[in-house]
Amino acid sequence: MSIKVSGVIKEYGKQRALDDVSFEVQSGHVVGFLGPNGAGKSTMMKIITGYIPQNGGVVEVNGINIDNPEIDIRKDIGYLPESNPLYTDMYVKEYLTFVASIYKLGKSTNKRVNELIALTGIGSEQNKKIGALSKGYRQRVGLAQALIHDPRVLILDEPTSGLDPNQILEIRKLIKDIGREKTVLLSTHIMQEVEAICQKIIIINKGKVVADGSTAEMMAYSTGKGYSVLVEFAEEVNEQIFERINELSEVTRIGKSTWLLSSNSPNDIRPEIFRFAVGNGLTILTMQQKVKQLEEIFQSLTNQIQN
Repeated sequence: MSIKVSGVIKEYGKQRALDDVSFEVQSGHVVGFLGPNGAGKSTMMKIITGYIPQNGGVVEVNGINIDNPEIDIRKDIGYLPESNPLYTDMYVKEYLTFVASIYKLGKSTNKRVNELIALTGIGSEQNKKIGALSKGYRQRVGLAQALIHDPRVLILDEPTSGLDPNQILEIRKLIKDIGREKTVLLSTHIMQEVEAICQKIIIINKGKVVADGSTAEMMAYSTGKGYSVLVEFAEEVNEQIFERINELSEVTRIGKSTWLLSSNSPNDIRPEIFRFAVGNGLTILTMQQKVKQLEEIFQSLTNQIQN
């Protein structure tokens, strides 16, 4: 595992920001770390990167305890905080060269800086002052500094916050490309972003992990509503005929011959609907399972804890 968090507790006075948090992140995965404001995401990320200590529990990065005084695991972690603090009076290439010197890259500094400038697409801006850059290019510079020492683990806290739609797509593609070679823990409020680039999702609320699974598993998550299937028949169908399908809990007419059929059963109801259509001489033109959107899942899980 690239990241292993076991029973982490973080307290600020009497307030417990993280309460027995545990999760694992495999190597070479992009993982979405989600939660409402104040859920504890940034606190957990700061603990993983060694910026602040935990009050209890263990965090391991690449198999090494981050509290091990003999090994500075931060050398293998790249971190882009939400605020993306940069020296705005420095020129882009000057700044990256400065960061490389902190990591003591030595003779490889110039080569590595040029590689990161090319990777993050800031070549046209490299001789500008950071303060003169757009928010999108500042984020690219932030990513470049996080990657300058070639870490195996990358922690990104709201990397697309405040960007316009085009900038978001550019940064998202860049993160996806980086994720092919590195482990990325990504905090974001943009659910489409998670669906597009993450293989796994961890949801935290009020300092507790409320969901942890692959993106596919999370998208199949159901809170008692079961499956919904959108069906279009060739014939006009009367609502009463659906009473013959035992699995259905709700029937909603969408169009003249289109129906939304819902079930509380955890089982896929499409085979039953197909058999019903054949048995009643009906022709199905289209049949599509309606997958719950990640935003709905997020709201359901976090509201469960709040209520």
